[in-house]
This record gives sequence, C-alpha cells and structure tokens, in this order.
Amino acid sequence: MIAGALSLTSPAHAQWQAVEKTNTYAISGQTGAELYASIGERGPKVGGLVRAIAHTDFKLTWTRKYEPQDGGCTLVTAKPKLIITYTLPKPSKPLEGAMAQNWETFIAGVRDHERVHGDFIKDLVKAIEATSVGLSVAGDPNCRKIRTELTRRLGELSMAQRQRSRDFDRVELSAGGNVHQLILNLVNGTGSR
Repeated sequence: MIAGALSLTSPAHAQWQAVEKTNTYAISGQTGAELYASIGERGPKVGGLVRAIAHTDFKLTWTRKYEPQDGGCTLVTAKPKLIITYTLPKPSKPLEGAMAQNWETFIAGVRDHERVHGDFIKDLVKAIEATSVGLSVAGDPNCRKIRTELTRRLGELSMAQRQRSRDFDRVELSAGGNVHQLILNLVNGTGSR
C-alpha cells in the first residue's frame, strides 16, 4: 500500500518546488568577538526566548481536493506551497583583511547549517504529500472524518520533523560540533574552510 501511495505522489513532487528566501539582520563590530557579541544582542529569538545566530522558518499552505467515494471520502489531490525563509546575520560595515575571510568562512558554515534545516522541511512536505494523497476514510460522505484523521497523521509527521531538527542542532551546537567550531574560529580569528 505504501508503494502505491508513493508512486501516486512521485509525479506530484516534480510539480512543486520550495521558494527559498534569505533575510538578514544587521550586526556591528570589526573583530570576531565584537561580531559574535552583536549576534547575541540582535539575533532572531527562537521560541520568543533564546537568541540564535540564524533561524530557518517556513510557511506551508495546501490546496486539497476531497472526493466522496462509495460512502467514504478520499483525498485525491494535495498540492503544497512552501516558502522557506533563512534569517542570517550580516555585518553593517565591510570587514577587512583576515577578518573578512574569517567572516566568510563563518557565514558559509552557518548558511550550510540552516540549509540542512530547510532540507528537513522539504522532507516533511514530501512525507505529508505521501501520507495525504490517496488517504481514504470509510463512512465519511461529507468528508469531515478524513480531515480529523489527516490532522492526526500530520501532527505525528510534524513532531518527528521537529525532533529531527532538535537532534541535528544538539550535535552541531555541542562542544566540538560544527557550529561550535565555527563560533570558536570566528571569535579567535582562526581557521578557514
């Protein structure tokens, strides 16, 4: 049954593509320590509480078509519209010399980190699509029960995606992790990619 659902949605995957945007917030400083301190003061708040270096957010809407069939209801079409927005720091003044190179190494690594989060979101949308298209609920001629069932299934997928993202951050931000190393290299003025 899963193989059938996947084969139904494979052509649909080719029909949509995520829109990816990058927003920046201004930071100040001419040394790695100053830039990092400015990130701490001005970075995006995640969950409204903790400031982050960067953040990946998304807006996902769907066009769905439900059809009553044999006393039940089937979701025959689910087309996503996905907009992923990356928020990254940007120095308000040009950097010079080795600091400019260190910054480029740092921001490239941060950008790569955030794009992994973007990939996780795209994977979530593909999983939603695979779970949605072809979903049928018996005894639902008004197509109400199917919406409840779909919401339950999508909640599970969303929670799994969030956990995947948290697990990735835990590794990347831990001592010795990739983002941790990027921060140390920026603040200490060492390293290049």
